[in-house]
Amino acid sequence: MAVFTPVSMQELVPWLAQYSVGEAQDIRGIEAGIDNSNFFVTTTQAEYVLTLFERLTAEQLPYYLNLMVHLADRGIRVARPVATRSGQVLNELAGKPAALVVKLEGDWLRQPLPEHCAQVGAMMARMHMAGKDYSLTQPNLRGLSWLQETAPLVLEYLSEDNAHFLQEEMQLVARFAGSETFGSLPFGPIHADLFRNNVMFDNNELSGFFDFYFAGDDTWIFDVAVAVNDWCIWLDSGEFDEARVRAFLEAYHANRPFTDLEREVWQSTLRIAALRFWLSRLYDFYLPREAQMLTPHDPTHFERILRSRATGSVFPLPR
Repeated sequence: MAVFTPVSMQELVPWLAQYSVGEAQDIRGIEAGIDNSNFFVTTTQAEYVLTLFERLTAEQLPYYLNLMVHLADRGIRVARPVATRSGQVLNELAGKPAALVVKLEGDWLRQPLPEHCAQVGAMMARMHMAGKDYSLTQPNLRGLSWLQETAPLVLEYLSEDNAHFLQEEMQLVARFAGSETFGSLPFGPIHADLFRNNVMFDNNELSGFFDFYFAGDDTWIFDVAVAVNDWCIWLDSGEFDEARVRAFLEAYHANRPFTDLEREVWQSTLRIAALRFWLSRLYDFYLPREAQMLTPHDPTHFERILRSRATGSVFPLPR
């Protein structure tokens, strides 16, 4: 989330009139994040989140928005897109594709406990199962192909040691992408970015997942690895907190048992998940886009996590 394209009240009021959400009272830009323009919108009825899509196209967006509707219809707690009176969840505002979604109750957790990780793990497993019959398809746009395309773009900005480390990790990606195992892993729609700040809790109860705009079809175990690499670590070191890892994985496993193939690739997938975010943060840090409100993430955080996953032991998947 960020603001690349500003929206005024004068632009918002007529646009919002196509929805049955009351009259606009306030609009505030959201600084966090790095890909879309996001705003809190307050109306006479409720609060919503308005997103203007800066990279995704109108042709790509039905996958994401309809996935959120699909999951919500199946009891998964997600931020549901709001449809216009004519039934459209995708519109245009300020020359950009735009969508309005319900603002979830509560706040995100800076310091989650094992009980919170268990709720996220259980809901993620249910989300994966609920997405099995989703009819639209869309590759994970930050998946293995993206890693291979992006790594050469940032190499010149890195120290000799980090450039060598990145190239070594990309060899792991190449082996994994070409393996028979990769093609046999459980697969379907994933969130692909389920960090702490993309989950809301209200009075210690999970109220919903949001920001599905990195979602795509990929291995479920990759989604688990992305989440565990954020929810279950000590932020200053990137090392795992065993109690939180255990709570997350056991809750997931209770709702959707892990397979033997997933156990086989678990450590490699944790490394690839960490690499994905190290690379994206390097790219956004060294090759940023102009924005009215934008705070790039520190790439060194995921460098620490990746080095930890590459050299240390990991908590095994439950059986």
